[in-house]
Amino acid sequence: MNRARVLYHMVRADFLERVRRYSFLLTMGFAVYLGYTVYAGQVVVQLGDYRGIYNSAWLGCLMALVSVAFLTLVGFYFVKNTVQRDRETRVGQILATTPMSKSFYTLAKTISNFAVLAVMVLIMAFAGLLMQLLQGEDRHIEILKLVGPPLVFGLSALALTAALAVLFETIPGLRGGLGNIIYFFVWTALLSISVAHVKPGQRLTVGDYFSDYAGVGSVLRQMEAALRQIDPEYKGGASLTAGGGAGPVSKHFLWTGLQWNSAMLLSRALWIAIGAAVALLGATFFDRFDPARAWRRSKKAIESETEAQSREGLVGAGSLETRPSSGMLAPLPHTQARTRFLATVSAELRLVLKGRSWWWYAAAAGLFVACLTAPLDASRGGVIVAAWVWPTLLWSQMGSREARYFTRPLIFSSERALQRQLPAAWLAGVVLAVMTGGGLGLRLMLAANLEGLAAWIAGAAFIPTLALALGVWTDSSKPFEALYTAWWYLGPAHHTPGLDFMGTTQASSSTVTYLTASAALLIAAYLGRRTRLAYA
Repeated sequence: MNRARVLYHMVRADFLERVRRYSFLLTMGFAVYLGYTVYAGQVVVQLGDYRGIYNSAWLGCLMALVSVAFLTLVGFYFVKNTVQRDRETRVGQILATTPMSKSFYTLAKTISNFAVLAVMVLIMAFAGLLMQLLQGEDRHIEILKLVGPPLVFGLSALALTAALAVLFETIPGLRGGLGNIIYFFVWTALLSISVAHVKPGQRLTVGDYFSDYAGVGSVLRQMEAALRQIDPEYKGGASLTAGGGAGPVSKHFLWTGLQWNSAMLLSRALWIAIGAAVALLGATFFDRFDPARAWRRSKKAIESETEAQSREGLVGAGSLETRPSSGMLAPLPHTQARTRFLATVSAELRLVLKGRSWWWYAAAAGLFVACLTAPLDASRGGVIVAAWVWPTLLWSQMGSREARYFTRPLIFSSERALQRQLPAAWLAGVVLAVMTGGGLGLRLMLAANLEGLAAWIAGAAFIPTLALALGVWTDSSKPFEALYTAWWYLGPAHHTPGLDFMGTTQASSSTVTYLTASAALLIAAYLGRRTRLAYA
């Protein structure tokens, strides 16, 4: 069997395995929801106070911009699990015994990631078709203008996303939560470079096309040039806005579509080639599922894993550990069965902090002191933003630790697990917020700033509640790491009203909203855990 055929079968098997998982339904659901937000006018492209008529050309470009702006971020977190899944299921150990090269494996996994993301792009293109028919501004379908831009720009950008997901999984320091956070800033930088090419009144150069990762500048500057021919008074200014933050649309113009040229098409091929190069780079760091070759793994950790696997093998073979015993455990005395809530909270906090180095505590203490000693405006507007991003990877464990370490049978079989363990886990997360940002709470209390104190309390409650609810319902830390990092950047870091859950300024605070959201999320976490207990 030649290599191309092996590659095809490997990619096909991996893709089919993914589409049978609930996470794939979640992926498709997000793409459908994203298409709905465009239809509902929550995601729009505007040029000043102009918008294009909803014809095939405009909607094709709109869906292309939405795909590169949102799917390149969210899609990364959806597909960044393929190598880890092979580790957990031990399929990787089987693959390691074959002649398959490391570069072949990383390239196959990248193509598999790309196939999943391509389905999302196709959904966006289909959503554009439905939107054109439902809006009714121009029902004449031009399939190439409608489907061409999402496929050309969306797929080229997502090729790099698919490769970066594999690269991050092959680098030990980036395959976990830290990599999820770092990718957000990588995505921000790449998108910022593309947006920087939107320069009113200037023609696109060949270099602009090739450095425009997402194609945002390539599309918007052609739109601006076409509008300027229709309305010479147009002064420039183009934006892709989400959440209804754009200004009012009072004028419409006819957009006839992109003027394709060789530089534009070759630039898309270049970014696909860059994605392939990144996939091959991942092979350099890939350990081929060999614990002895894993980077930065201590001898003690390898021996511990080997011992655990040996013990599991003995158990599976029917060792003494599997033999039934006629003995019975004595019932737990009623006096010892009473709730020791504070002890449970302490235990949960120790679990959260387990494995932290001294420098982590030193940084947390520094942030606490900075919140306490900095000028109040600086402490509330800036220091707290850093203080409450520092424990992100610790909060992300909440609610999903039982699934990650396979301790559900132990935890869920304990007495009053729902009434005792879940509130204790939540309170441990709140204590973590106080450990890093409590200095600001003390400052606001001493200053009798009740409005600021209420906003601080809302933030300290909302963050761990969000982490707990997402962890309980998804059994994964990735949703919180992805959502919280983006929310933190768009909201508190920029003092955006409605998104500022930390209340960094009086104008951007939404105390009642986030206290209410905390209560709703806590109920959601309770219901999710109760459902897990019912099927445990």
